[in-house]
Amino acid sequence: MIAAENLVKEFKVYQRKAGLMGSLSTLFSREHRLVRAVSGVSFEIPSGAKAAYIGANGAGKSTTVKLLTGIMRPTSGRCYVNGLEPYRERRRNAANIGVVFGQRSQLWWDLPVLDSFRILRRIHEIPDAVYRRNMALYRKLLDLDALGNTPVRQLSLGQRMRAEVAASLLHDPKAVFLDEPTVGLDLVLKEAVRELINHVSSELGTTVMLTSHDMGDITAICDQVLVVNRGEVVHQSTMHDLLRTAESRAVIFEYRNGPPTEQAVALVQSRLDGASATVVDSVRIKVEYPAHRWSTREVMSLLIAHFDLIDCFAPEPDLEMVLRRIYTGRADGRRASA
Repeated sequence: MIAAENLVKEFKVYQRKAGLMGSLSTLFSREHRLVRAVSGVSFEIPSGAKAAYIGANGAGKSTTVKLLTGIMRPTSGRCYVNGLEPYRERRRNAANIGVVFGQRSQLWWDLPVLDSFRILRRIHEIPDAVYRRNMALYRKLLDLDALGNTPVRQLSLGQRMRAEVAASLLHDPKAVFLDEPTVGLDLVLKEAVRELINHVSSELGTTVMLTSHDMGDITAICDQVLVVNRGEVVHQSTMHDLLRTAESRAVIFEYRNGPPTEQAVALVQSRLDGASATVVDSVRIKVEYPAHRWSTREVMSLLIAHFDLIDCFAPEPDLEMVLRRIYTGRADGRRASA
């Protein structure tokens, strides 16, 4: 559904000299340097997948999305969305996709949200049954009626963002690109937006490409992940496989009728080489251990053998820590090669 082949995007950044004479000299001779925002990116996202496209600020995420939506033309390489090259067939591509950019609005600034939806209905020629179905869903999950007749320009960021997400899905697009879709939303509305995106994907087979710094969005929505760093895709896998690359894992347990927590901590650390144990919430103990040395089964077996357990579970690895290791490892590799 979404594919990139050696995609490159370069920008000219013009240099400005300091001082009045320097400014005047640029009128006759302008120096520039090339900045490569996207550097030979290649990937495929199959139809119906929900992929996170994540990376640090300035990694090239938004530029890639703009190339895929036809807003920008690539310097070299090619990209496709549902078989179309976005910048060559912008109108056909726009009819098949939905887009949310946190800093740009697709709603009419001086009109209420519902009036914007009526205009979008005519633009996309949405059938009555589809429009009524989607509006009922948005009213249920996003409480759009609460926005009333307030012009879009007077809405808060959170109010506008939930309307933007709904507008991007109004015409049942085959693919939707979401750039920070939950920015400014409270916890309840974040959950509602995530539920809406998952519902549309499961019911209609919509392909989702999400960029976000909110780890909650990524883990709640996405089943695939592409990690980009300095304009290059440095990791692509399922979310499950990405988390399996974590260097350390953890088990949290609570016990009764046993030794004091200080002795329990010492016991765990003496039996598990390389592991560390700490007391959390005054009653539970968290055991962190190197994933290459111990398995979760081995750790839990030891705990069952030495404690009368009340509760014991293994949380998923911290996604932020996994991503930080990928970013840092890539940067260290670049410095070493230099």
